[in-house]
Amino acid sequence: MAEIDSSTSNESGDESLILPVLPLRDIVMFPHMIVPLFVGREKSVTALEEVMASGKKILLLAQKDPEEDAPKLDALYSIGTLGNILQLLKLPDGTIKVLIEGQERVQIHDLSEDSCLRASYTVLPEVVEDEEEQEQVSRAVLNQFEAYAKLNKKIAPEVMVSVSGVEAVDRLADTIASHLNLKVSEKQDLLEMTSVIQRLEKIFAFMEDEMDMLQVDKRVRTRVKRQMEKSQREYYLSEQMKAIQKELGEEDIHSDLDDIAEKIETLGLSQEAKEKQCLS
Repeated sequence: MAEIDSSTSNESGDESLILPVLPLRDIVMFPHMIVPLFVGREKSVTALEEVMASGKKILLLAQKDPEEDAPKLDALYSIGTLGNILQLLKLPDGTIKVLIEGQERVQIHDLSEDSCLRASYTVLPEVVEDEEEQEQVSRAVLNQFEAYAKLNKKIAPEVMVSVSGVEAVDRLADTIASHLNLKVSEKQDLLEMTSVIQRLEKIFAFMEDEMDMLQVDKRVRTRVKRQMEKSQREYYLSEQMKAIQKELGEEDIHSDLDDIAEKIETLGLSQEAKEKQCLS
């Protein structure tokens, strides 16, 4: 993971911009993502109120430990996303529901704390790469994601439609990454990659591993289902046989045969006659 640099100047020597920071639990915000968040921590609420009055821009940094209630400098990743607040709603319990859109990758250079967390930052530009190679890799990733979405029932059909309509390769990579079932640290790795081709290749590898596990899980579930269906069928047939026997009065038939045998004994017939009676 990238380390925080204490410098406050960007590559051109200009002073970095400073914005309030919103720490994120259990989520990595990618550029182009639009997500609703519920915010209740005092400093985070203060940060949102401040940026609403001064441009609606805020820095989104994932926490290394989601259980940390008051994250400090070393508890946050140093590469995050510049976000734009689209909508904010204050709820009766004091928390805030906010709709945020990720815009650009940013490198944090310094972080301070007063009424809220603040950081100086610079925007991370995408690495310029061969367009033809980007297109080839992106097509492979898109095809893989289609197969992945068929196995992963958590991905809604409309997601595939939305992803298929993305034309920009960098946006495609980030959009697919946001829908993968990955740990925060794994998504953070993807966020820190400024090479689109590297991100796409990493995403492809992640999907391959996940699809292998999903296919194994599918086979196990199918086997268990068949065993359960077999047991249910056997139980059902057994109950049917009991019901049929009862309906036909099988117990009464056995009782009648016993009575006949007893009467034969009382008649004192010869052994040959008894055998003929039993055979008739």
